[in-house]
Amino acid sequence: MQETFISDEEREKCRKVAEAFREALEGEDLVVLDAGRFGFVKLQYYKPPWGFDNVFTFLDAGALFDDLWEEWMDSQLLKYAEGTPMVEMEYEQIFRCMPKEMQDFYVLKKQEFMEAAGCGFLSGFGKA
Repeated sequence: MQETFISDEEREKCRKVAEAFREALEGEDLVVLDAGRFGFVKLQYYKPPWGFDNVFTFLDAGALFDDLWEEWMDSQLLKYAEGTPMVEMEYEQIFRCMPKEMQDFYVLKKQEFMEAAGCGFLSGFGKA
């Protein structure tokens, strides 16, 4: 009998998280795949002909959500800072430099991702 590294319940939660971010991360250099009994994998920075530079495995929907949220949010912050001296700042500093309305937008956006992923099972989430 083969060993399973992720429960069916957690696999379904991870699938929902990956689906919630699928469209938002479409233009990024990463892909999230269901690896069956091994969990979910995030493949990042494809370099032909060698393959992906980074491979991350997730067995927990909360960790997957955190990671994909951070990927998406970082890409948004980089776009915002592009062409300005802010591009040299840390992500958190860029966020603090944004107008309050934009900060509020991203807090709400995280909530939207959580709802799309059905993240009611995650406690302590909702902070930007």
